[in-house]
Amino acid sequence: MDLSALTAIDVHTHVEQDGHGCFALDQELLDASAKYFRADQDRTPTVTSIAEHYRARNMAAVVFTVEAPAATGHPALSSEEIADAAAEHADVLIPFGSVDPHAGKAAVRRARTLVAEHGVRGFKFHPSLQAFEPNDVRYYSLYEAIQELGVPALFHTGQTGIGAGLPGGHGIKLRYSNPMLLDDVAADFPGLTIILAHPSVPWQDEAISVATHKANVYIDLSGWSPKYFPPQLVHAANSLLKRKVLFGSDFPVITPDRWLADFAALDIKDEVRPLILKDNAVRVLGLG
Repeated sequence: MDLSALTAIDVHTHVEQDGHGCFALDQELLDASAKYFRADQDRTPTVTSIAEHYRARNMAAVVFTVEAPAATGHPALSSEEIADAAAEHADVLIPFGSVDPHAGKAAVRRARTLVAEHGVRGFKFHPSLQAFEPNDVRYYSLYEAIQELGVPALFHTGQTGIGAGLPGGHGIKLRYSNPMLLDDVAADFPGLTIILAHPSVPWQDEAISVATHKANVYIDLSGWSPKYFPPQLVHAANSLLKRKVLFGSDFPVITPDRWLADFAALDIKDEVRPLILKDNAVRVLGLG
């Protein structure tokens, strides 16, 4: 990967379809999230289509799925397949893995294999979709393994468009994605790099507090158009957290074009923009 040729690194993109035509979510959840985000573009991109999209823009992207069969009953896409496919597009793609925390020791073994044999550079968790409290000590052996592997863990935080507008939110519980639960994890695993995904509405102040207090905690700015960012997040990104916030789009529900157009209008200092768009990700992902 030629970092000097990249204009930005998007740390948050979803592979929603595998090479066999299987989808990461059931149709009801796919439709609900598309409606929530008012997304009229392709909702189910493959690894190859994501690579083409970002290569055309001189950008790199972190790609992943979310494995949640224990909570949703829906078969997961293969992180192994995603990582192996991403390796064919190593000029623009950085693969993250996903394991179901409910799998216990099997999840720990698989995390190690994903890094050692498939080149995974981090892990994605979605506590609300996967239905787990991230500070439950039952999952600490998994964090210990990821800490030992020296790769980041990216956790969905705050509101989610998955299940939004459906009766009971499709059974998805928002409280699992309160960033204060991850304060415990960050304190107990100081060597684990944690990325809080998204503006953490309705817990934005909590997320800023955790990222300010814990050296190993960062925030990605995905899932929201920048024009809707909470003002305290903009202020923090422009000042005390300028080296701890990362560009993320949440592709495909938000495209990098839409995100960057709105980011250009945001009141961010000129010297901070390159940190958010690329430099912080290079450091956090160990790409330098």
